[in-house]
Amino acid sequence: MKLLFDQNLSPSLVSALRDLYPGSVHVRDVGLQDASGETVWKYAAQHRLAITSKDADFHQRSFLFGHPPKVIWIRRGNCSTSEIHGILRARHGEIRAFEENTEGAFLALE
Repeated sequence: MKLLFDQNLSPSLVSALRDLYPGSVHVRDVGLQDASGETVWKYAAQHRLAITSKDADFHQRSFLFGHPPKVIWIRRGNCSTSEIHGILRARHGEIRAFEENTEGAFLALE
C-alpha cells in the first residue's frame, strides 16, 4: 500500500518506512503542504494513495464519500514520530489486509 502522509506527520516517515510502503510520499513532497483537505483527497484518489493522518477530518470525509482514497487514521494525541513509525511498522499486516478489503474506507490505529 502506498501512503500519503498528511502535514501533521513527519516527512521522515517516507524514508523510514520505505521497505514496507514503497512509493509512499508526504504532502510536502508533492506540493500539497498548504492544500485544502479536498485537494489532498483528490490527489490521493488520483494517485492511488491511502491518506495517513492524525486528523479526524479525513476520517469524516471517508464516511461522506467512501473510497478511494482509503484513510488510515492514527488516533494518537501528542506523540513522537518514532511512535508513529512503530505503529505503522507493527500493524503492517493489518494495513495490507485493509488495502485488499474492497469495502473498507478507513482504518483507525491506536
